[in-house]
Amino acid sequence: MSQKSPADQTLAELNVTTADGVVSLFSEIGSQLTTHYLRGNIDESAWKAARDHWIGRKSGILSKITDNWLKPAPPELKPIVGQELNRLRARVESELEEKRVAIEASAETAAQERERIDLSLPGIERPIGTRHLIRQTSEELQRIFLSIGFSVVQGPEIETPYYNFEALNIPEHHPARDNMDTFYIEGAENHDVLRTHTSPMQIRTMEKQAPPVRIVVPGKVYRRDNPDATHGYMFHQIEGLAVDTDITFCDFKGTVEYFVRAFLGPQVKTRLRPSYFPFTEPSAEVDASCHVCGGSGCRICKQSGWIELFGAGMVNPAVYGFVNYDPERLSGFAFGMGIDRLAMMKYGVSELPVLFQNDVRFLRQFP
Repeated sequence: MSQKSPADQTLAELNVTTADGVVSLFSEIGSQLTTHYLRGNIDESAWKAARDHWIGRKSGILSKITDNWLKPAPPELKPIVGQELNRLRARVESELEEKRVAIEASAETAAQERERIDLSLPGIERPIGTRHLIRQTSEELQRIFLSIGFSVVQGPEIETPYYNFEALNIPEHHPARDNMDTFYIEGAENHDVLRTHTSPMQIRTMEKQAPPVRIVVPGKVYRRDNPDATHGYMFHQIEGLAVDTDITFCDFKGTVEYFVRAFLGPQVKTRLRPSYFPFTEPSAEVDASCHVCGGSGCRICKQSGWIELFGAGMVNPAVYGFVNYDPERLSGFAFGMGIDRLAMMKYGVSELPVLFQNDVRFLRQFP
């Protein structure tokens, strides 16, 4: 059975009948303050326990002393009991406040230590990412055409055969489809395909916009090619279209020459070779003098001095019929080029697959 605290008993039960006995009794109670409850360094939970033990309203020592010693004390002892009780209360409150301040200071010091920045430590290197070589090349091409009045449009990668072939003067059984065979979407209601070029956006733009039209269309395209050093089933293109009144072949040639020199350098020359595309007439292949050897012949240009860049030509009047343009009043030119091929040519990349392997040793060469 636990020993009963003096504060739980009355002065009569403790046989205290004199002032000296009261002082001695308060001295005994006060000694517990520093020898047990508030001794040394305590944490916040211990401080709260000590606070409740001493000044709790119902079960605190001071409340018990008031109820058991002061109130039932004989008249001759009440003054000394009240005086000693006030002295004990002041001491308890002082000790509790001192410990509270010390605990808060200790907590603040610990928090500052946790948050302290050690300036002697080396900094944390945060590597900055770079744009992929294809993205760099695509943005450079777009800047060139934006500088001469073209705008950039985007379109869906899944197209209907109408926009991908037929509206570009490539009917269902046209031989040109063999060169652009692609992937069909299984179960699609309109026999949708993964687009083989970004030219469908030329049709979509002319359907919605009255002339003049000057656009370039960058994006991914898909063809059922066997992957090798220069081919892949997915690659990137940028195609362009300009339609207005009185656009001539000379305008087309001047635009081509400006682009090639802006992209490869002012020393590069161009030439046009006759070719065939269903959506342009006349059509031409655009070649540039080799930017590596200057036209004298090297491995890059296969000793010819020229590098094939892209196909282009004047828009076939038959295409205007699909968009309700008047071929008697309007004319224009169109072109399409592979972004991957231009990047390989300009930066000396020998194989197409390395552009898509995400090998950082390769990518770090083009920050």
